[in-house]
Amino acid sequence: MSNRIDKPLILLFVISLILLVFNLYGRMSQIENDEKSWQNEMSKAVSENSEQIIIYNRIPKTGSTTLTNAIGYDLCKVNNFNSIHLNMTKNRYIMNLVDQGTFIRNISGWKNKLPAFYHGHVAFIDFTKFGYRNPIYINMIREPLDRLLSHYYFLRYGDNYRVGLRRSKAGNNETFDDCIKRKGNDCDIKNIWLQIPYFCGSHYFCSEPGNQFALEVAKKNFINYYLIVGTTDKLEQLIKLLEYLIPKFFKGAFKHFKELPASKAHLRSTLKKVSPTEETIEIVKSSKIYRMEKDFYDFVSNEFDKLWDKIFTKNTTHINQYHYEKIKP
Repeated sequence: MSNRIDKPLILLFVISLILLVFNLYGRMSQIENDEKSWQNEMSKAVSENSEQIIIYNRIPKTGSTTLTNAIGYDLCKVNNFNSIHLNMTKNRYIMNLVDQGTFIRNISGWKNKLPAFYHGHVAFIDFTKFGYRNPIYINMIREPLDRLLSHYYFLRYGDNYRVGLRRSKAGNNETFDDCIKRKGNDCDIKNIWLQIPYFCGSHYFCSEPGNQFALEVAKKNFINYYLIVGTTDKLEQLIKLLEYLIPKFFKGAFKHFKELPASKAHLRSTLKKVSPTEETIEIVKSSKIYRMEKDFYDFVSNEFDKLWDKIFTKNTTHINQYHYEKIKP
């Protein structure tokens, strides 16, 4: 009698167990599919957002205020995008890792401020470290000694942008030549080490003057992550290229810049600069730090020139170098 009872019970238990397993498997598959669908949607959203964000991690005394105003603030209403200044605390240019993560999540999710053009004195940030696609990076650099001279005299005499503002070295009329002779802090060759760190990023070695690996990483980041990097002496050409490359943001930028009065086409020009002597120039240019910064500058400048030559004819006209054919059905 007990065997008759046990067999149906066992059969019922086995059937119930099989049904339970199938049910659990179905639920797990559904959860997995939902998760994949969510991940795909998030990936799509992040991808779409990254294409609507431009970051110009501008370097001091390279003409960045002129460029920012000409293509950012002057065009944002016309071309329907947002210009946003990233203000780094206490003039630091390196963002710590925690702040990087917060910054990336904030701007990627700030949908009511898309499309967005961000600008600020900040070293390169790699969004992919946090699982996000990188935005469009652009920049502009300047011959290293010219940049240092401009900064040196800017601290003493100010510029044509905020004329009434008293700078930190106001009243100190020491020339760059005299500063070099006495080996002063303001003209320390280490102060040239700036454009490489901006492209290298937030690693500790990036800010070490003369670090060879920092130069290599800066070049690598320039090649892999920047859409375009121009030079101060070819600002007009950079603006023209930006209009062709990112018309959604910069349509009409070149014509607008050409029509600007001189006072707006050259913002933040240092009010007074004294040209250094040949002796001073030789001292600076013989230093390892200058040679490395010049190496990076030449690397970027040559790439910009080659890019320009490939895109434009001799009369600066752009002609498409491709066409479609054999289109079916």
